[in-house]
Amino acid sequence: MRPHAHADLPGLQSHGAVSDDAPGSAAPPNSTAPYAEALRELAFTRGPSALMRASVPGHAATSTSGVGAYFGADLMCLDIAPLTDGIDADPAGNVTPLDQARELAAQAWGAHTTWFLTAGASQGNLITCVALASAATQLRPSQHPSVGGRLTQQIIVQRSVHSSVMDGLTLAGIDPVTVAPGLDEARGIAHGLTPADLDAALSEHPAALGAYVVSPSYFGAVSDIRGLAEVAHRHGVPLIVDEAWGAHLGFHPRLPVNGLRLGADVAISSTHKLGGSLGQSAMLHLGHGPWADLLGDHIERARRMVTSTSESALLLASLDLARRQLVCDTDAIGASIETADRVRAGLRRDSRFQIVTDEMASHQAVFAIDPLRIVIDTRGCGITGHEVRARLFHDHGIQVEMSTDAVIVALVAAGSQLDTERFINALQHMPHAGQRHTTVHQLPEAGARVMSLRAATFAASEIVPAIAAVGRISADSLAAYPPGVPNVLPGELITQQVVDFLQASAQAPHGYVRGAHDPQVDTLRVLCHMG
Repeated sequence: MRPHAHADLPGLQSHGAVSDDAPGSAAPPNSTAPYAEALRELAFTRGPSALMRASVPGHAATSTSGVGAYFGADLMCLDIAPLTDGIDADPAGNVTPLDQARELAAQAWGAHTTWFLTAGASQGNLITCVALASAATQLRPSQHPSVGGRLTQQIIVQRSVHSSVMDGLTLAGIDPVTVAPGLDEARGIAHGLTPADLDAALSEHPAALGAYVVSPSYFGAVSDIRGLAEVAHRHGVPLIVDEAWGAHLGFHPRLPVNGLRLGADVAISSTHKLGGSLGQSAMLHLGHGPWADLLGDHIERARRMVTSTSESALLLASLDLARRQLVCDTDAIGASIETADRVRAGLRRDSRFQIVTDEMASHQAVFAIDPLRIVIDTRGCGITGHEVRARLFHDHGIQVEMSTDAVIVALVAAGSQLDTERFINALQHMPHAGQRHTTVHQLPEAGARVMSLRAATFAASEIVPAIAAVGRISADSLAAYPPGVPNVLPGELITQQVVDFLQASAQAPHGYVRGAHDPQVDTLRVLCHMG
């Protein structure tokens, strides 16, 4: 093991390590992209003149108007039907190029098994939650508490998980026991869970099916996954990591190690975010732990429930190609990190801006930091991060990933580059403020839970004005987006603080609330009064 360099991120020299068998540490054993290559051979060696398509997709690779004219002939030829012999099917039962691509991905991330997803990491969260419910009696054969004569299943969940995790738990009938992550209260930023947090939660809820955490956070904070895995395993449960923002981890010596190589049992990876695949493509990885065989069977079963029978060949091929790029081009990833370093160095010279990750390293809930995330405190401009983000987009043609009242977050995807001079110059056009006087809306505390997630979701509900919803039970999961972390869940009491936060988020530039009944959150869906 050797320590991360993190030369540009103070205080992190001792945080984390890259394992010697990580993909970025040695020449890859295989630099092919079997699925993408087989798809191209079919499209351009045998089609469209040699391969007449009387099948879906309906454009049949021959459209010269509409979709075909817009995207071009090459893309149309690559958009093939599923279950095509020699691509993802074989009548004799031989290994297909898709099988080979998945196996290479499993090797790259250190997984027991990897599945390709075409509906994002959200699909992976839904699959995992349903699989946990399906495997519940085997995970906890004699420890399920009973409420009102009905079987109730629980799982320890980091409160700042993506709303798709809560959606998955609702569908699966599992109730979350939420644990608050570490916070930067001044900026309204959530970090991760500490092993001590998880140990306390599992000790208090010994019948829990497992633990579900987020790492990295939206702001680049990486949790102590090895420590969390050791705690979960000591309590006899699997650790699931929503690693949506960490598909690239472990592929360069300056990047933190990915969760599977540190003991996670399941990791959901939004490969399109920083890993380079097409939007909406993702991967679900199963680790090598004691639950691999059990969970693998249930994951495959759950995957069939929430996966299209017409998965996009284009998205699948992009996952294969992104994996090859991450494994084979470590130098490009290093150049991406250097790009982010230059931006941070340039902005440190401007007193209006603070590099949030410079301070983040000292927080007990932050074990390492993703150097490809550029998190900038913009309060010295006298305007909110939302306004800075809007000005960058409209005045300078620069799109950053997200904003809050206090910060903006820019990403440099692994292997990509950023025009650092243009980015820094655009920020230097922001106003000056003698003092930081922007209002930061504090992340609201969750209201009290009075009903299970699933029961509240499917109970009789009504739409009421927001002012009348305070003190009532929410029927919806509502999340200020980005980042999509639920601020109120079905079954929780709605507080005035939650309403104020959601309405302020909805009114901010680029802001909206996922799950809201109306864009301004003037109304909310609540449970009907009983009796």
